[in-house]
Amino acid sequence: MTTEKQLSNHTLAIIGFGKMGKIRKGILDSTPGCSVKWVCDTIPQEGNFRFTTNSDEIFSDKEVDTVFLCTPNHLNKHLIVEGLNSKKHIFCEKPIGISTAEVREVMDAERTNRGYKMMAGFNHRKHQAVKLAKESADSGQFGKILWMRGRYGKSYGPDFFHSWRAQKQYAGGGILMDQGIHMLDLFLYFCGEFEEVKAICSTLYWHLDIEDNVFAILRNSKGQVASLHSTMTQWRHLFSFEIFLERGYIVINGLITPSGTYGKEELSIAENRTSPPQAAWTEEKRITFSVDNSFQEEVEEFIRCIDSNSPITSGNSQDALRVMRLIEKIYAEGR
Repeated sequence: MTTEKQLSNHTLAIIGFGKMGKIRKGILDSTPGCSVKWVCDTIPQEGNFRFTTNSDEIFSDKEVDTVFLCTPNHLNKHLIVEGLNSKKHIFCEKPIGISTAEVREVMDAERTNRGYKMMAGFNHRKHQAVKLAKESADSGQFGKILWMRGRYGKSYGPDFFHSWRAQKQYAGGGILMDQGIHMLDLFLYFCGEFEEVKAICSTLYWHLDIEDNVFAILRNSKGQVASLHSTMTQWRHLFSFEIFLERGYIVINGLITPSGTYGKEELSIAENRTSPPQAAWTEEKRITFSVDNSFQEEVEEFIRCIDSNSPITSGNSQDALRVMRLIEKIYAEGR
């Protein structure tokens, strides 16, 4: 996907060149006006870029105006703050900090360096099924949202125990911080803040200092309820996001991802529901999506905001703060 109007020229760097770093590199290479000059990682990398193991080389390079961070969670806040203070625009994979205190440090750095953009990678908002679901829910056609249910889980690979994700000091948390954060962001995206939280965080199987399952029920001031199950002991990849409204439902099953393990991305909308308490409907519309442009759309939106000096409206630090507040409530209640 490309924008109709060519973007301005940008010299970029990527810090962290694992799976996500390589995905971002591929997208930036196909984005008009973007040129990746540097890649930084702890493991030597080869390609059409300069390589370094020292991020300071990137932050001191005045040619570089934009930096993408694809680093372990515990490094993100420090690198964002350093990058903003070095007068760079920063895109960071979620989470931008592993606590609300860290997110607030990022926000302080933003205020100190006004004019420099920071965007967090909440790409699930950009999935085609999610965008259509949001448009349908906001249309008013189906009345207000009554409740939502989200299930999101995966099976990890054999090297999981040796990865930074298995260690709380580096990850900040378990499956909730790794994957459930995306579902929480969607809950907030559709219904706003949740004040009341009931939760259980389980370490029943892995017996680590991070959770392998989270069961949470959330309620907001409007009475809307959201139920979350975030799991790493499901032994299969599953994504299910269900929205139930006064006059119908909107359900997303499956998700198009780079791994291809979540199956097809299908949106179901039940329209023209009969009067309560009946549960019948006269039409169910199903749409299957086969292409994921979410990462591309995120990048292009970020670059457009830089070029136009416009506020980041999706994936900004306020969004990151809201979801981190919710995560901290779940951890406090769940333990």
